[in-house]
Amino acid sequence: MKHIFYLMFIGLAFSACGQSQVEMEDKKLIDKVYNSSEEIPVEVQKTEEEWRSELTEDQYAILREASTERAFTGKYWNSNDVGTYYSAATGQALFRSDAKFDSGCGWPSFFEPIDKEAITYKSDKTLGMQRIEILDSKSGSHLGHVFNDGPPPTGLRYCLNSEAMVFVPDGEDPADYGVVID
Repeated sequence: MKHIFYLMFIGLAFSACGQSQVEMEDKKLIDKVYNSSEEIPVEVQKTEEEWRSELTEDQYAILREASTERAFTGKYWNSNDVGTYYSAATGQALFRSDAKFDSGCGWPSFFEPIDKEAITYKSDKTLGMQRIEILDSKSGSHLGHVFNDGPPPTGLRYCLNSEAMVFVPDGEDPADYGVVID
């Protein structure tokens, strides 16, 4: 019985957060969506043993195994601090706080990346849904998903896992927060 309620909660969370796929290839920031069977070119290539030694257990599960943290539990979902969000895998700058908004879904949400080249898009058909996964373009590490229910000016909602990112307040040195740019 407990499992049924859990599954119902997960289903409601996904439906409330726009987890169904719609055509987004026409959005100006999305140039190409790779099929799940396509090889995605990456600049940073490490063995899974190297990734395991560099990332925390939670970061590894999300970034390398495409896991997802529970809604409303990540350290950045409700943060309003001013600064930059970097990839926890490569140190690549991903999003600015001025592109962050409260989508109500329980994960940090942004309407555009700092640079469209920072994100790679991949078709994701797991869990019986069709979505677009977003990856760190340097390493192919999983960050979250993108949906077309965001605010202007893009109409997109980049829904990320907090553990996939490192936040650095404006005026601070990223190295002081463990950001190492590969």
